[in-house]
Amino acid sequence: MASERQKMLAGQSYDPADPELAAMRTRAQTLMREFNHTIEGEDAGILSRLLGTWNGAVIRPPFYVDYGSHIHFGPGCFLNYGCVFLDVTEIRLGARVQIGPMVQVLTADHPREAHRRAASEEWGRPITIGDDVWIGAAALILPGVTIGAGAIIGAGAVVTRDVAALATVAGNPARPVGNPRPLSQSPA
Repeated sequence: MASERQKMLAGQSYDPADPELAAMRTRAQTLMREFNHTIEGEDAGILSRLLGTWNGAVIRPPFYVDYGSHIHFGPGCFLNYGCVFLDVTEIRLGARVQIGPMVQVLTADHPREAHRRAASEEWGRPITIGDDVWIGAAALILPGVTIGAGAIIGAGAVVTRDVAALATVAGNPARPVGNPRPLSQSPA
């Protein structure tokens, strides 16, 4: 029989009150509290303990997660202040992803029916962000989204669907803006 964590990571309905999951969230909250009271250069390995794969990503505090251990950064990533990554399933970022302040990356999802929400039912869908993606301030990336390499997400965009490589999207819900850039104009 699968554990609640195994069900959670598989995108199945799970019990968020499960003791193992509660202990993992408490651990993450302890590390977040420690990290969020640092200034540049003081993190002393906190992020390597918090995240599944850190790879030296520059993350400006405050930074908020559910578990942390399901977040995987490629090399050269940057997150500005106040980002929220709810990682009930995996969040994978490619190399050199740049993320503006107050961006939310949310894998957690809940039923649309009130009686199921009242029963604390929830699940998640993973998010994948390709290499060289730029996400503008206060964008929301919703469960199950894949963002292709070199894409640009406009500030304040609400991304509800996959974004093609090199595309620029903006708005609520996010929609393509202009034509995809040729590869020669993709971010370095």
